[in-house]
Amino acid sequence: MRLNTIDWIAYVLTIVGGLNWGLVGAFDFNLVAAIFGEQSALSRIIYVLVGISAIYLIYTATKLRTTHTDVVR
Repeated sequence: MRLNTIDWIAYVLTIVGGLNWGLVGAFDFNLVAAIFGEQSALSRIIYVLVGISAIYLIYTATKLRTTHTDVVR
């Protein structure tokens, strides 16, 4: 399977979101808010993009699983 540009962007944004949640959980430190400001427009855009990326990856994983299952049969 070859990743396209949108796949790479989704993976990077989801990893950033996961690392940010890890920092929040472990150290009560929100890296996105520290860089872009607490609840600034840019921070909110980053949060929305991370959420959209997660939804996209769920969709592609489901599509990949369906495709893989069809090939195996």
